[in-house]
Amino acid sequence: MRAASRITTRVSEPLLPKLRVPVSAYVVDCAVYVDGERLPGRWTHDGALAEVRRREEGFVWIGLHEPDEEQITSIADVFGLHELAVEDAVHAHQRPKLERYEDMLFMVLKTVCYIGNGQPTAEHEIVETGEVMVFVGPDFAITVRHGKHSSLRDVRSRLEADPEQLALGPAAVLHAIADRVVDTYLEVTEAIEDDIDELEAQVFTPRSTMDAEQIYVMKREVLELRRAVVPLSTPLRKLTEGYSALIPHDVRSYFRDVDDHLVTVVERVAGFNELLTTLVDASLAKITMQQNNDMRKITAYAALITVPTMIAGIYGMNFEYMPELSQPLGYPAVLLSIVLICGFLFRQFRRNHWL
Repeated sequence: MRAASRITTRVSEPLLPKLRVPVSAYVVDCAVYVDGERLPGRWTHDGALAEVRRREEGFVWIGLHEPDEEQITSIADVFGLHELAVEDAVHAHQRPKLERYEDMLFMVLKTVCYIGNGQPTAEHEIVETGEVMVFVGPDFAITVRHGKHSSLRDVRSRLEADPEQLALGPAAVLHAIADRVVDTYLEVTEAIEDDIDELEAQVFTPRSTMDAEQIYVMKREVLELRRAVVPLSTPLRKLTEGYSALIPHDVRSYFRDVDDHLVTVVERVAGFNELLTTLVDASLAKITMQQNNDMRKITAYAALITVPTMIAGIYGMNFEYMPELSQPLGYPAVLLSIVLICGFLFRQFRRNHWL
């Protein structure tokens, strides 16, 4: 009876089929471009590639946003993408890099977004990062985005408004994306520079209270920006030096301009890091000086209190034969002595800036 009961229970359990999400759910846009002009109509990824290869001209540009492994695999099978590059595109969290797989290039770029509002704290990020992966082939460009702020809609619109540039092929798409990403780096560094200037003013303002945590948080965000910016130098330099035949000579000069802008960003980030280190040292030195001033004040007030305490202690011993005990003016004389001595000490401490 027990065995039968177990069998009945297993059979009665519902079997829920796994829902399959269509590829179109992750496709932001899919277009066919011929001679720099976008062909009308809506395209699937396989239909767009078939049209380009039938014409033997033009290229396909597909934009994806955070696809899962199953969905991007169907696209990879059609376009012949390398499995290692596909794995990187799905799991993200990659360093900026450029890899070559036979007749395909795979490039990873880190996107950044300045979201600083208010004072930086440990729970509040100033710079948010994302990723853009770009597959470039002879007749296609596939972009995979991770993050909310890494939209390429304006990049596509700007290229479509410039048919001459778009006619250069998939390499023009890669250049436009890299140019947009590096321009964003410049915008973020300008915003961070303003924040650092405010921190610097607070640190060196006399009698100001500065929380060192804000400087540490800003330094952490600068290091996050550095991890996104510095590794991109090598891939861009490769693209300017003829790393692949997929990058025509006409496009390489554009990449040189992007590389020049990136050098500016790298120099700024390095300067930010050094300046923040200096601000940390200055803030700690200011705190130490403030503590020394407080200790000097405490010591001065303790010296002032010591005088009446010492005299009161002496006359509180209650010996029978003590000077001035039998004198009518003895008590006022002792009080006057205490006031004079304390006044003299107070004047000396003020003169030496201890009080």
